[in-house]
Amino acid sequence: MLLVAIFTFTLMDATAKFLAGRYHPVQIIWARYFTNFVIVAAVLGPDLGRSFRSQVPKIQLLRALSQMGSVGFFFTALAYIGLAEATAIMDCNPVLITLAAAVFLGEKIGPRRIIGIVVALIGALIIIRPGAGVFHPAAILPLLGAFSYAGGAILTRLARVDSVATSVLWTTTFGVVTTSILLPFFWQPVATGDLWAFLLIGVFGTVAQALLIRAFTLAEAAAVAPFGYTGLIWAGFWGWLFWGSILISGPSPELLSWSLPVSMSGHEKLRP
Repeated sequence: MLLVAIFTFTLMDATAKFLAGRYHPVQIIWARYFTNFVIVAAVLGPDLGRSFRSQVPKIQLLRALSQMGSVGFFFTALAYIGLAEATAIMDCNPVLITLAAAVFLGEKIGPRRIIGIVVALIGALIIIRPGAGVFHPAAILPLLGAFSYAGGAILTRLARVDSVATSVLWTTTFGVVTTSILLPFFWQPVATGDLWAFLLIGVFGTVAQALLIRAFTLAEAAAVAPFGYTGLIWAGFWGWLFWGSILISGPSPELLSWSLPVSMSGHEKLRP
């Protein structure tokens, strides 16, 4: 479930990267939550009101806040740095989740988990390459997003007494209300040709969020979290496929994926 969730999240992130060159992050985030809410409301139908009732409302509220924070930080970063680089920085979250699960949930961290996390983290650092140019000031945003995401994962584990529908509904409702307050200050007309992208963000977000919540409900956070590193593979692939974004290796590596996308089709890949 988490593997599919991460794959779907990277599709959502790639779509957000496409829109980031034309629209403010607040507008993109609002579209993600609004479409998500419409889909959830349509699926739940008459059970919408009952599904909103939570046994742990305070935890659900904090979880919704942390998840919106991770989306907000990450989407904003995509306007300035490459998808693979932002994902690599964001993907220090399994370490944070594992440590937090041990501290707050009492989960045990065995040697195999530690080795797996360390190896995966080394892989992330190879992509980040401190000092190689990825540390644009905006690189701090996915790092903040990683902390926010980790907090959301732990809170999701604590909120497992509620159904997946309840958790998704709380997240989407909080996201819609919060971003709707900010939206008038950042709104700009949406081009007809971009409507499909705004719709896809919500669809991808709904599927990924439901699978993510279910995964952390069924298994220990420390056991599930390391699989999140597969997002590095997909983010790198989408960056290359749609924008020709690669990292040049060597003594003085040059970051080529800083540019904003101009096309989602792959026919107009940006060149250095």
